[in-house]
Amino acid sequence: MAAIAPIAVSVRMYNVGFGDCFLLTFKYAQGARHMLVDFGSTAPPRYASKKTDYMERVAQDIKKVCAGKLDVLVATHRHRDHISGFGTDVPTGKIIADLKPDHVVQPWTEDPRARANSQEMTGQFLGALEDMQEVAAAIKQFATDESLAGKQTRDQLQFIGDGNMGSPSAFKNLREMGQRSKAHYVSAGMELSILPGVKCTVLGPPTLRQSETVRKQRVRDPANFGQFRSFWASQSLAMRQSLPRAQRAPRTALPPNVRWFVNQSRQIRAGQLLGLVKDLDTVISNTSVILLLEVGKRKILLPGDAQVGSWSYALSQPEWRRLLADVDLYKVGHHGSLNATPKPLWALFKNKGGPSTKNRLETLCSTRAGKYGSVASGTEVPRRVLVQELERDSRFTSSEGSRATFCNEVTFEC
Repeated sequence: MAAIAPIAVSVRMYNVGFGDCFLLTFKYAQGARHMLVDFGSTAPPRYASKKTDYMERVAQDIKKVCAGKLDVLVATHRHRDHISGFGTDVPTGKIIADLKPDHVVQPWTEDPRARANSQEMTGQFLGALEDMQEVAAAIKQFATDESLAGKQTRDQLQFIGDGNMGSPSAFKNLREMGQRSKAHYVSAGMELSILPGVKCTVLGPPTLRQSETVRKQRVRDPANFGQFRSFWASQSLAMRQSLPRAQRAPRTALPPNVRWFVNQSRQIRAGQLLGLVKDLDTVISNTSVILLLEVGKRKILLPGDAQVGSWSYALSQPEWRRLLADVDLYKVGHHGSLNATPKPLWALFKNKGGPSTKNRLETLCSTRAGKYGSVASGTEVPRRVLVQELERDSRFTSSEGSRATFCNEVTFEC
């Protein structure tokens, strides 16, 4: 008897602004099964900027499409723009929890057992992630000071700081959903049996022992991860201690030449803080789950926010490079950030090409422009040069493009 397998798969990209929310529906002869990948946002879509219930509308639509039942929930990593919708401090968290997912997939960095020994390499790294999020919260608070820098820099500090703060109620809700069903804390190389007839290969994140860069660092300096943790812990402590003093700083009249010097110093400080918060954003992004789904003759690549650091390990594996060559649908990494779609990955995709290309590659990008980076520095998200490549050599859909709507859907026969 042939194994039960999907006859078609649909991928719905909800327009949540700067965030991710993808619902995959696997259609079987006997019915349908559903996988939700991320649900979060740190900036609403433009059409919903004056509405407060847009995420609740998305949650209700997910519930409707799933007929009240989720089979798989994937939270790729701990950034707020990917998990805030799972929080119980907002109505959406309960809506999703009531769908009672059978499987909850998260990166190995969220496994409570991995935090058991804070003296080991893994424990040091995971502790540093928590310290980073405290730094992000402090930086966001710093950015409310109008004397710190110009509005554009302060907006960047607040936006990136907010995205990196995490969501304690979402962490708790995800953990409890996993305890009620089956929790999977995954790393590169694992294969998951979570849906009939669907091969699910985990390409990332690598563990610290898998990563070649990490191994080399550890050989050179056995205390490397202790120093890594100490750096972020000291930054967190410094932020907490300096915040009240900054808030109480008296505003007194200063001579013009002194005012100029103070303003220049604040600009330098703001630039340093922006560099710091972008560094921690990259570290957390590289803990993203990367999933490759094989559904009959179709392949779907879901990389979360994984950037070059994580992709370097995946792309060093010859077998995975072969698997990635004939991907049919690519969820564009990190909302269109340039270093989340490394050139070696893009070069692998043999289905890319112009409109006449057979089985042309589908690319979906959930984003909102003008919230991260700048055009002047070549760091804007989505990165224009990447978007031009995607538009030219794939069937590209952006959540805020000319076809922007409540959600976009792509369906494949398997």
